[in-house]
Amino acid sequence: MKQYYVYILASKKNGTLYIGVTGDLVKRVYEHKHNSENGFTKEYNIHALVYFELHKDIEEAILREKQMKKWNRKWKMRLIEEKNPEWKDLYNEII
Repeated sequence: MKQYYVYILASKKNGTLYIGVTGDLVKRVYEHKHNSENGFTKEYNIHALVYFELHKDIEEAILREKQMKKWNRKWKMRLIEEKNPEWKDLYNEII
């Protein structure tokens, strides 16, 4: 069964955030870390995976991503800190 991820990257603790959705978290975060594509994460040096959640359905994952993007910053920060209070880069834990 295919799995989908909603993830948050950060430039640093309490820094600039990016929210995305993917079917291959390891590959997608690798692309962000190595600036494989021009865009927001490259421009603002946003490379640390600080939060992710798993979904079984792509539509569910996309809805969750859209919901989270509408949240205010305080809610996003709270979500990250509930699971990752140190704001560790979780990339090494998923590879």
